Amino acid sequence: MAFQNIIKIEKPDTYLDIAFRRGRDKIALSRQKAKGPNIERSKTIELDRLRAVRNSLFNFLDKILKSFPSLDTMPDFYKELVKCTIDYGETKRSLGGVKWAMENIDKFFRIYSTKIKRARDISSINSYRREFYGRVSSIMKQIKQELEILEISRKIIREYPTIKTDIFTVAIFGFPNVGKSTLLSKLSTSKPEIAAYPFTTKGINIGYAKQGSKKIQLLDTPGSLNRFDKMNNIEKQAHLALKHVANAVVYIFDLTEPYPLEDQEKLYQNLKKMEKPVVVYLSKADTLEGDVVENFKKKTKAFTDVKKLEDYLFSLT
Repeated sequence: MAFQNIIKIEKPDTYLDIAFRRGRDKIALSRQKAKGPNIERSKTIELDRLRAVRNSLFNFLDKILKSFPSLDTMPDFYKELVKCTIDYGETKRSLGGVKWAMENIDKFFRIYSTKIKRARDISSINSYRREFYGRVSSIMKQIKQELEILEISRKIIREYPTIKTDIFTVAIFGFPNVGKSTLLSKLSTSKPEIAAYPFTTKGINIGYAKQGSKKIQLLDTPGSLNRFDKMNNIEKQAHLALKHVANAVVYIFDLTEPYPLEDQEKLYQNLKKMEKPVVVYLSKADTLEGDVVENFKKKTKAFTDVKKLEDYLFSLT
């Protein structure tokens, strides 16, 4: 899902300034083309002005609605991610507020267009145009808070990782600095999207492995011993990816202990409770004594060879 395409949301005055400027630009052209008696020319000019203002505001708001993802039809992973990272109810209400504004701007455009068409003097035409400007200005200012809420939500949503939910997916799981990114790079057929979603700044690293016509999505997911409500947004992304997206998990142990082995074991046991196939991989095995590696492999059935691990993962698809 292309969350980076959600457009930046401005303040109401910004949209109004642009709309009124487009209205002024439109009448400059209309004056050159309008024909007939003065009152008919005035009607044509002001109707063109109102239409330019209406179209500008309507299109700005419509782009906001269309660029936001449909919160109710998102895959479960993204639904839960939305609910734990933004104010879901306020965001939905704010999107409804934008739709309300569009409907009312359109309604008043029709009302005042009709009034101008039926006007009998130029003074009335100008008065109706001013009333229309006042109406649409009021509508836009009434959704000031809604636009602010949507901009806050946009900044959070656009940082979500772009994860495919319809492909066999393997989560590479473990504490930071145990070798997840290295394994991801070795398994990935092409360069993984590490620059786009580094776990130290944004979220989940993503890569893809291919064997013949088969393809696996690989997610580098940082582990945490915290309860879900105590996790930061990155850790929540990882937890939800495990829960809703991963079909299998590679758990990485690092016996050089950047994290205490006791904590690594505890995280491993927590992971097994999710009832997904779990494969153990021992990182940095070439830096360890041979008997240490062999004893660990016997105990956990851990892989140390990346090619054998890859073949095993494809056998699960």
